[in-house]
Amino acid sequence: MAERRPKNQGLERVLGPSALFSTAYGNVGSSIYYALGLVAVFALGMTPVVFVISGVLFVCTAATYTEATTMYPEAGGSSSFARRAFNEFWSFFAAWAQMLNYIITVTISAFFVPHYLGIFWEPLRGSPHDIIFGIGVVIALAALNIVGVKEAAGVNIFLAIADFLTQVLLVVAGIFLVLSPSTLIENVDFGTSPTVSDFLIAIPVAMVAYTGLETISNLAEEATDYGRTIPRAMGAMVIAVISIYALLPAVALSALPVENGRTALADEVAGDPILGVVKSIDLGALQAPAEIYVGVLAATILFIAANAGLIGVSRLTYSMGQYRQLPERLRQLHPKFRTPYVAIGIFGFIACLTMLPGEAEFLGTIYTFGAMLSFTIAHFAVIALRVKEPDQERPWRGPGSVTIRGHSIPLFAVVGGTGTAIALVVVTALDPPTLIAGTGWLVAGMLVYVVFRRQQGLSLIQTAKIVQPKPIVEREVEYESVLVAFEDGQYSREAVATAVKLAARRRRGVHVLVTITVPNGLPIGAALPAQERRARTTIDSARALGGRRVTGHWEKVRAGEAGARIVEEAVEIRARAVVLTPPPRRAGSSLLGRTLEDVLLKRPCRVIIESPPPRVNGQAPTKRQPMAAAAR
Repeated sequence: MAERRPKNQGLERVLGPSALFSTAYGNVGSSIYYALGLVAVFALGMTPVVFVISGVLFVCTAATYTEATTMYPEAGGSSSFARRAFNEFWSFFAAWAQMLNYIITVTISAFFVPHYLGIFWEPLRGSPHDIIFGIGVVIALAALNIVGVKEAAGVNIFLAIADFLTQVLLVVAGIFLVLSPSTLIENVDFGTSPTVSDFLIAIPVAMVAYTGLETISNLAEEATDYGRTIPRAMGAMVIAVISIYALLPAVALSALPVENGRTALADEVAGDPILGVVKSIDLGALQAPAEIYVGVLAATILFIAANAGLIGVSRLTYSMGQYRQLPERLRQLHPKFRTPYVAIGIFGFIACLTMLPGEAEFLGTIYTFGAMLSFTIAHFAVIALRVKEPDQERPWRGPGSVTIRGHSIPLFAVVGGTGTAIALVVVTALDPPTLIAGTGWLVAGMLVYVVFRRQQGLSLIQTAKIVQPKPIVEREVEYESVLVAFEDGQYSREAVATAVKLAARRRRGVHVLVTITVPNGLPIGAALPAQERRARTTIDSARALGGRRVTGHWEKVRAGEAGARIVEEAVEIRARAVVLTPPPRRAGSSLLGRTLEDVLLKRPCRVIIESPPPRVNGQAPTKRQPMAAAAR
């Protein structure tokens, strides 16, 4: 097909602000289910203050990612920014830190799934049952990702919305039923509980609540009108997250106050802090249903977050392999399922190993190590890009700048970079296990990088992307939904076969519309038995060919209105492609026919035209083939 885009040309821009927000909040919102307990272990009564301080760093970091992503709307996040601002060495450094983040996201999310399911079986809330169950979650997700089972985007969006509304309801109920400013003040004995060192460690640990910040950046290649879509989605996420995380810790510490230097939030319910808060609020007859609802929702959200982390690992590994940052073997695709099974297997195994000690606090601090390193590089990259490429188009510029030696320096990046750099120093200096594990991770990565680059004959700073060879024959793409339209029952088996192929591996991805032309002398609803019977036969034939993925219906139209109705149907079902067949050529008629010309003129998506090849030696063609595809 003449203009069908090959897969290697990039992703289709179909995501708007709501889709980006829902996807990102689904990742960020999951972290509160374990972050609240992790922070309370260190901060005790200062937990609400810690979340506010970390929230400031989060706002600055979000601004950095928004400006850089709208400049270069491509997947990669801090790694991509560092490549543009510095060189390939720093790009690898940021990517390797991201890799650690993804692995710990998988580990920590899977580890806390059984804690919330403990509402049904108490032993799941403690060792070794939680470790065994969590490892089982990782193994199951790794197997699913190797096979290539896709997530249901609609389900993820629904769960993200349900998650956000649940947290809002919990905050509102908590404000009216348990929030006590006097209790919050009495909780604090700063210098003793918490100590100054624990308070300082708690600030970077609180950043674990903002896991998934790079999600929007990694979806930039699929965003529509990215100059406006990405800032709107990021802004909505910041407002939603800050409003929840600024209030929920205060509600939690009011319901589970600090007594004798301890709080249940950091002890008895540290493994399922949100469920612990629900249990401490008197909801009357709704108490038991609310606990079950929150337990199931939290476990589901955390399961999806673990899966998102595993997907992130595989995508990041594949991207790093393309830039020759990691050995080709790691990005090797499965011969049958076409998924990076080596990367999924190796890093899934590492996730299981990090879960074995069952130390949630260590998982939180080691995540902080990778996140702070990645965020710091991102902030410095944006500052460097302001100096290095001042004239580069910036669809969105972060607020607040100062001019130094003729260069506009972004204050949000300066504040954010300084804060995350200090947080990185604090968490490594005050927590020796994190220093050892984090340093070991970086050293291992650097050894692999240096050895591999030397074997490839590349310098450490040289960017060398593997160029995917262009296919000799244009390859098929897959569309979310395909519309096949026929006039007056003019069935084409080849048109349906093309549509089914375009919607490969998708159920109910093909919809057949048959238009029946009603003569002007009859009412539009007049019975036309023969035409209606032929339309039903057309739809049944299409279903017989395409199976359950094919749906269809027929409609009556006036002469000349079929094209407009086909366009309306394509918009209504959100079709990504329309397959049509031109009418038989008659003397004096246009080449394509009026209906086809109307669809091409008003097309809301790609249009594929099935047309017979020219006759050879006067013989009719034996097979119809796609003639052309019209892109928007």
